[in-house]
Amino acid sequence: MKIGNIEFGPRPIFLAPMEDVTDIGFRLLCKRFGASMVYTEFVSAEALVRSIKSTVSKLTISDDERPVGIQIYGRDTDAMVEAARIVEQARPDIIDLNFGCPVKKVAGKGAGAGMLQNIPKLLDITRRVVEAVRVPVTVKTRLGWNHEQLIITQLAEQLQDCGIKALTIHGRTRSQMYTGQADWTLIGEVKRNPRITIPIIGNGDITTPQQAAEAFQRYGVDAVMVGRATFGRPWIFKEIRDYLDAPTQQNAPAAPLPSPLTPDEKLDILIEQLRINVERIDEYRGILHTRRHLAASPLFKGIPDFRQTRIAMLRAETMPELLDILNRCRPIIRQLDK
Repeated sequence: MKIGNIEFGPRPIFLAPMEDVTDIGFRLLCKRFGASMVYTEFVSAEALVRSIKSTVSKLTISDDERPVGIQIYGRDTDAMVEAARIVEQARPDIIDLNFGCPVKKVAGKGAGAGMLQNIPKLLDITRRVVEAVRVPVTVKTRLGWNHEQLIITQLAEQLQDCGIKALTIHGRTRSQMYTGQADWTLIGEVKRNPRITIPIIGNGDITTPQQAAEAFQRYGVDAVMVGRATFGRPWIFKEIRDYLDAPTQQNAPAAPLPSPLTPDEKLDILIEQLRINVERIDEYRGILHTRRHLAASPLFKGIPDFRQTRIAMLRAETMPELLDILNRCRPIIRQLDK
């Protein structure tokens, strides 16, 4: 699979761009565990053009995480074009256009998935951005605004004609938000369209290695993007990669699979993520940045009466306090793994 001049190995797995989640520390961890490409948090075009400090800081990327994409969103064509030019100076490997974010503060204002209600403008923005930068431009979107407007098969062709180098499709409509199940059948239909020559990346409800394998085998996508299942679980990329790369047992004995990470190793990874965020920002905000991952991590699933421990995690305001809570969980998660 190839996006522009970027070569990926077989069946690549991407980290989805997610607000307040895919900061540089988390991206580097996901990259270490096998993510083929990572994306920044999405960036507001209008805020970037106005040089809002917190937005500009999202453009910070590291050579250690390449290939890396920076994703922008907005509803104004000129602002999107100018933002793309600014982003290009940060030297990302790709620029991704967000036409899929369903949250009210974005889609309700006509940006993100809100663009699915104004296809001529969506296509104009895409065309203008492609013409404005030399970096490969890609798009991430949804099946349509609602189930009465499932437009992705036609939209994919139109976006390709605008010059994008790859298309990511989340298998839900905007009206679904993140509820229900992702529908991969239309993603597969786009991929099977003989007119489509760009890579198609599937996204939605990939939580296990087996689901990732099915996405490749059943729907023929060129890459799979993983989103919410990465919360508190950057090692999911190792789990998926190990499963996809396992040798077949046909005609020869299979080589042993790589050893899975132990509970201690996983806890150490979460603690490392915490330390990275504290060192990168400061103690208080670094802890805030990590709380979402700690609260969602499957590592703590099964701990008796975990609700009180979870509350304590979310209330901790200092490193020693939070580390003490995490390390008190260590013997329990070891026992649960037996």
